[in-house]
Amino acid sequence: MLYCMMSKWYNNTSLYCRKKLVVRERLGIMIEWKQMTMQEAENKMEVLREIFDVVRLLKGSDLQAAGMESKLAGRENPCQCYAFWNKDKRCENCISLKALEEKKQTSKIEFLDSDMYQVFARYLEIDSEPYVMEMLKKLDENTLTDEEGYEKLTEKLTVYSEKLYKDVLTGAYNRRYFEEKVKNMSLNAGIAVIDLDDFKLFNDTYGHDGGDLVLITVVNVIRHYIRRTDILVRYGGDEFLLILPGIEKEVFSQKLRMIQKKIHATHIPGFNRLKLSVSIGGAMFTHGRLEEAITKADRLMYMAKGHKNIVVTRWDQKKNTDEMEKRNRLQLLVVDDSEMNREILKEILGKEYRILEACDGEEALKILEQYGPEISLVLLDIIMPKMDGFEVLAYMNRDKWIEDIPVIMISSEGSESYIRRAYELGASDYISRPFDAKVVYQRVINMIKLYAKQRRLIHLVTDQIYEKEKNNRMMTGILSQIVEFRNGESGLHVLHINILTQLLLEKLMRKSENYDLSWSQQYMIATASALHDIGKIGIDEKILNKPGKLTKEEFEAMKQHTIIGARMLDSLEMYHDEEMMKYAYEICRWHHERYDGKGYPDGLKGEEIPISAQVVSLADVYDALVSDRVYKKAYSHEKAIEMILNGECGMFNPLLLECLVEIQDKVRKELGIKDVNECLEYLEERNR
Repeated sequence: MLYCMMSKWYNNTSLYCRKKLVVRERLGIMIEWKQMTMQEAENKMEVLREIFDVVRLLKGSDLQAAGMESKLAGRENPCQCYAFWNKDKRCENCISLKALEEKKQTSKIEFLDSDMYQVFARYLEIDSEPYVMEMLKKLDENTLTDEEGYEKLTEKLTVYSEKLYKDVLTGAYNRRYFEEKVKNMSLNAGIAVIDLDDFKLFNDTYGHDGGDLVLITVVNVIRHYIRRTDILVRYGGDEFLLILPGIEKEVFSQKLRMIQKKIHATHIPGFNRLKLSVSIGGAMFTHGRLEEAITKADRLMYMAKGHKNIVVTRWDQKKNTDEMEKRNRLQLLVVDDSEMNREILKEILGKEYRILEACDGEEALKILEQYGPEISLVLLDIIMPKMDGFEVLAYMNRDKWIEDIPVIMISSEGSESYIRRAYELGASDYISRPFDAKVVYQRVINMIKLYAKQRRLIHLVTDQIYEKEKNNRMMTGILSQIVEFRNGESGLHVLHINILTQLLLEKLMRKSENYDLSWSQQYMIATASALHDIGKIGIDEKILNKPGKLTKEEFEAMKQHTIIGARMLDSLEMYHDEEMMKYAYEICRWHHERYDGKGYPDGLKGEEIPISAQVVSLADVYDALVSDRVYKKAYSHEKAIEMILNGECGMFNPLLLECLVEIQDKVRKELGIKDVNECLEYLEERNR
């Protein structure tokens, strides 16, 4: 491409060059020139300046000098290269140095802001001393190509740079940019490592759409409060590296704390209960290796991580210690319409805990919305104006807060019916007034400890389940790949169905309350989807891989794969009680049923079809349409959606069709992965 551009430039300037030929010949300027006097060199440069924008002579000894950069510090005769390019050090790919070392002519394309230059460097000897003559020509639409071509080139180069060095999701710089452009920088800067608190929890609770939106939101907030010269890198999944050149440490600390507070105060549309927080570690970099400063900042970030939503810097140690000590005090919510009762509880618990107060149920819910899981326990009265304690409990149940935040009822209502109803609604304990202060204090401590222990066990079990499920996924994947290989299809079909099933289920759970599937159940359905066509192992290969339309008899034989697959799974009696096996059976047998009852093998209709089979059925049809098969070419995404919505592929649940339409951009993007290994890596990362 560069050769083509330069050819066009040479053609455009050739006429002008020919006009100068007589002068050049008179002065003895030939392409082979190498040795000359200083007067001859100056004569040549005079002529060349009529062709090139800049022509200069660089002495070989200056180019080779190890301390050349020091000339910028106020010494005489600074190098013209530095003056022109506005750089504080020699280019890594200095073509003048290359021409000097190799004793030949070299060239390259160089940028100065938005301007593009063609640079020529030619070795020569003047009065027996080595020199390099540099000739620079600005390339624009007149010299490089026509205006349209110039715009296309600029756009292409810009897009290429964006794709190469920008994170696709957030728009921040990626790890590649850090390794290639930042890692070896020598600059004074503030270095911060920023990590999202509880990011896995966001993904598990709100799905990956919610997780992606969190990452995008955090990056947008950070960008709003940093300079254009600052560098933001997505360093890991939910970990970011922030480099702020030329900043004083006091200003740096203020900047980090402002970013932390702004992120915490940010509300994400559509996710009202999602409360963001980040842990930040900050260090200054003045000399040495940049990675060492990053390591220091990373250690400080992990110190902050122990307390969450805090900034830790080495030079603000006292401030950090005070803030962390404050944060170590757990937060309780006292809900009671009596100010005196609230004061009594504050007196009992205030030395050990930070106390939030609400005078009625409505105010309590607002505080729960604001602080969420930051609240360790709720002390709740029953009889209150506007909204009573039972209504608060019902709301906490509906939004699943009760699973993470224990509630102790403290009320003068001591009747059996009240106590029973409180426990039925999820209260963890019930204390009747009048109460003993020591009893209240100890029961609060015990309840908080119990819930903390439960959370640790949940994390431990979650990690164990993940490793177990990872092995299950691997074996299921291997088996499904065998089936697809025999079917003459790539393993991508199975992986695509897994991805699409997850996307559809996540959207369905947010869109409707008719299907109450936990994250683990959604995960099991997606995993079991890999076995949807396992029954094809019992179908004749001639039918499986027939390029043309199947006969009526062949189609009837093909339909048997649903029954064969279901029988294979049903024969595994020792796994009948396993939930994963239940979903696998539903999917195998009924993924070809249709919502209007015109599917097979059993002619199930509407909600008679399990939701697991409904979702996999839609995922299967979509991927079959957009993929090449022995009997057809792939349709476009738009055509596939049109055919599905028009009922050309059978009738589907209208709610699922709405989900498909709403997530279609994400479907098009994520099912665009055409490499099996990349797809496996994506799924592994997605399910962490």
